[in-house]
Order: sequence, then C-alpha cells, then structure tokens
Amino acid sequence: MFKSALTALALVTAGATGAYAQGFDITDMSDAERDAFRAELRDYLMENPQVIIEAVNALEARQAAEAEAAAEQAVTANAAAIKNDGVSWVGGNPEGDITVVEFMDYRCGYCRRAAPEVEELVASDGNIRFVIKEFPILGEASMTMSRFAIATQRVAGDEAYKQVHDTLMALSGEPTEPVLRRIAEEFLLDGDAILAEMNSDSVTRQIAETRALAETLQIRGTPTFVMGDALVRGYVTLDEMRDIVSAERSDG
Repeated sequence: MFKSALTALALVTAGATGAYAQGFDITDMSDAERDAFRAELRDYLMENPQVIIEAVNALEARQAAEAEAAAEQAVTANAAAIKNDGVSWVGGNPEGDITVVEFMDYRCGYCRRAAPEVEELVASDGNIRFVIKEFPILGEASMTMSRFAIATQRVAGDEAYKQVHDTLMALSGEPTEPVLRRIAEEFLLDGDAILAEMNSDSVTRQIAETRALAETLQIRGTPTFVMGDALVRGYVTLDEMRDIVSAERSDG
C-alpha cells in the first residue's frame, strides 16, 4: 500500500505539474519557484487527502486490468498446454464444446468446497470437457498427495485416478504411507507399484510443468479455473460457473 501510495503521489504530482507548467517551461523553474510549487502542492494534498486514495485506487485498478489482460493473452498463447497436455486427467464429455480446467491442491479448503459444485456443473451440463491440473502449493502433504494421485493414474489408469482424487480431496488426516496403502487397497490397486512410481522422473516432470505453466499464467493460488478462454481466480459458486460457461459459449 505504501509503495502504491508513493507511485500514485508521483502521478498526482505529474498531473499537477502539467497543469502548473502550462504558462512556462517547468525545467527552467528557479529554486524559489520550485519551493513555491512544492508548498502549493503540499497544501492542496493536505486539504484534499482523498486525492491520494483516489489515485491509489485508480493505479491499482489499472495494474489489475493490465495483469488480467496479460493473463488472458497467456491463456490464448498456452491453450494447448492448458487443455491438451496429454497427461492431465480428463473427465466429463471428452467431445464437449467447452473445456474447463482446474488448478487444484488437495489441502486447499476452497478447492474442497468447490469440488461438489464442479462435479454438478460437469454432470448437469453434459457438454463440458473437464481437466484437472495437479498444482500442489500448500506444503509437503499437498505434494505427497499429488504425487500419489498422478502415480495412480500412470499405474492404474484414469478411473483409478478419479477414485483416488476424490478420496484425497476428502482426506482429513496426513497422507502417510500406511494411509496411502489403505487407499490403494480400498480400490484394489497395486500399492507397491504406485508408491514406487510416486518419485519417478515422469511424475516430477508433470508437476514441474504445471508449476511453470501456472507461473506463465500468473496463477498464485487455488482453485484457479480456465473456463473456455476465461481465467477465473478463486472459488466461485455453481451459478457463477454456469454463467461464465454460458458467456464463453456465447463468445465462442
């Protein structure tokens, strides 16, 4: 906030300077004229402090708009990596007319809150292709769970991945090895093979590539969605998701 205020003050000063300088070349100001200008500007700001807040708000709004525009361009430029990387789990309707991608973390409370609403969105729509991006950013437990889920997909396939994914999303305890083995046993999976695969180069590479893609898209938190061509940050309700999907269809 302090840095933004300083920047905004510079903008206010620049604007005021432009008006003040209409009658003369400001680069030729004498020391006395410069002192007078500074005093006048200070008096104005002291009498109208709201100008600083307005400038800060305007600056932050402009920066946010510029960041979102850059992110939208990044979505377009990286569409294949986002929607068709060849390794991320794909559900819903594989031939759907719109793709929804979720960058998620198993330890993220808002990801857990969004999970049933995303399921309902995909199931009730019937024409959405849904992609899950494993994006563990909340510590070692998150990383362990993502490695286990990805390893499950590689060892046992997409159906087993989804079963494990849903179980991990609801897991309340720590993802210790005995816990992961019990999950594998629950779905009649080869726990030894999955645990051996967890630290493989291919699993590590998939997570690293997702992190790099998230960095390109300026994704810092979860959940983050790409719905069609729209980048949607944070939790959104089912109705909001439906509205976004509808708008993307209309734009498409």
